Amino acid sequence: MSLTQNQKSKYLVANDEDERWGIFVTTIGFQTILPNTDYPPKGHPSSHGFNAAKGRVLHEYQIIYIIKGEGVFQSSSCKPTKVFSGTVILLFPEEWHTYKPVKNTGWDAYWIGFDGSNIYNLLLNNFFSITNPVLDIGFNEQIAELYKHGLEIANFQKAAYQQMIAGIVQMLLSHIFYAEKNNSFRDKLVVSLIEKARVIMRDNITNNQTTESVAAELNMSYSWFRRIFKQYTGFSPGQYQMEIKLQKAKELLTGTVMLVKEICFELNFESVSYFVTFFKLKTGMSPTE
Repeated sequence: MSLTQNQKSKYLVANDEDERWGIFVTTIGFQTILPNTDYPPKGHPSSHGFNAAKGRVLHEYQIIYIIKGEGVFQSSSCKPTKVFSGTVILLFPEEWHTYKPVKNTGWDAYWIGFDGSNIYNLLLNNFFSITNPVLDIGFNEQIAELYKHGLEIANFQKAAYQQMIAGIVQMLLSHIFYAEKNNSFRDKLVVSLIEKARVIMRDNITNNQTTESVAAELNMSYSWFRRIFKQYTGFSPGQYQMEIKLQKAKELLTGTVMLVKEICFELNFESVSYFVTFFKLKTGMSPTE
């Protein structure tokens, strides 16, 4: 297989300033493995050398995005798993792994390697997991375009190019997290009900409507409604209701001449003191400030 015809790859260096940015990129590329050809192709430097039979351990993170064909992935924390068009593979530092395309299909794949303190924080807060490195997000043209843009930036390597590609890494992770989060809600009826619940809460923000009554209006048991609502939004129904009250309070404080006690009454807070305490806890300042 010809490297120039079937693979575009850049191996990058990062200086101290790049590392202080929080994300720095080590490699980015695109690879076509034609059906019934050898894998892996030659041309990788020793730091990224790969033997599919033996696997390897990297000292960085990588995001691999399969856009055509099929293959198999395995790591120390993941049993052999089939991958195909629309699959994202997350590689983690110091984690043994291996992967290869199916011989009769080959594959087309993008990859980007990176490291930095910002990535560690995402893992620390469980946004991505070493035990769940294979994600089926489907084909996403925006993700493919981000890889292409990253390759263009890496090709010229102008001043601060590392910071530009670091932004692409952040966008890739955001797209992947968004797609994975929403893929868990493929039941359109459930999504429709949660969206309707949010509309009901927003439309009745000045009414003393309970979250239990919202669930009842949607013919849902409250325990199930509360669980699925939090999975979808990240808030319990009660927390969401308080958040939209907070946003409305900010609008009224900055856009009207209403007094604090009038806003408290308008939004059905228990008391002025409770409203002031809640507002200061959330914003770091009092309603008057």
